[in-house]
Amino acid sequence: MNRRQSLKCLGCLSAFVLPAAPCSGGAAGGAAGQLQKAKSEWAALLPLAAYRVLFEDDTERAGSSPLNDEKRAGTFVCAACFQPLFDSAAKYDSGTGWPSFWQALPGAIATKTDFKLIYPRTEYHCARCGGHQGHVFNDGPRPTGKRYCNNGVALQFVPQGEPLPALRT
Repeated sequence: MNRRQSLKCLGCLSAFVLPAAPCSGGAAGGAAGQLQKAKSEWAALLPLAAYRVLFEDDTERAGSSPLNDEKRAGTFVCAACFQPLFDSAAKYDSGTGWPSFWQALPGAIATKTDFKLIYPRTEYHCARCGGHQGHVFNDGPRPTGKRYCNNGVALQFVPQGEPLPALRT
């Protein structure tokens, strides 16, 4: 068993030892305006790497996303449902190897506590489709002090002046 498998096993065990925190939104909640599709439908719509991150909570390799170097003005949208999640003005170079933001757009994300690495982390998802985006930490820049550490394959960038894609239905 390798280190990653060991951590995954420990994360699974924590689900039995520690109570799970309810999600503060996302597809599981079933609220109005949320998009619900079967995992098989998402798998048919998305590239494999994006599907694994968005709907199986995988993580892409650090430094692998071309969005790390994206500096243009525009909007970052969920790669699954196309909901706008971040304005490029909130993007910064955190040095972590993943696209990072200090603030999400209002109502765009939902959070829950994740114990997959035993210690609690705040995981965030697209509030519309529930697709996993990344984790938020309290070590970001002012004014929020937050670092939304996002998987690049879970996002698409739309340059300013170009129309946003229609929301998936």
